Amino acid sequence: MADVSAPEIAAAYLDVRDDKSDTKWLLIDYESEKSDKLTLTSTGTGGLSDLKEHLDDSKASFAYVRVAYANDKESQREKFVLVTWIGKNTKVMRKAKVSVQAADVKQVLRSYSIDVAAREKEDLNEDPIIVRLRKAGGASYDGV
Repeated sequence: MADVSAPEIAAAYLDVRDDKSDTKWLLIDYESEKSDKLTLTSTGTGGLSDLKEHLDDSKASFAYVRVAYANDKESQREKFVLVTWIGKNTKVMRKAKVSVQAADVKQVLRSYSIDVAAREKEDLNEDPIIVRLRKAGGASYDGV
């Protein structure tokens, strides 16, 4: 089991979800290579491109991101994305544990529209994620 009990994780989650806050994402990492305790690594006010700069190819991490997009000419939407990051240089045992421990993370970062598994930073390019969010959101009036 992953330990996601750090109060700063729950506080950052609420901050990202708060419409009055400028915080757009949070990143949590394992405390150490052998630990199953997760800690808040950083938060940011930029979008997915800002988050990508904070991902480490040697780590497994979880991120929670607010993504804003125009659903059509008349409306603006904001949806939440849960990212499970497994960098290409992550140790084998950590990779094996992440899939099981993601369920523990989802108990804390629980409200999201889509879950994105990312192994390369290109997996977090905004356009394909917005397409997925539109499809998950139901009504789309621009043919997507």
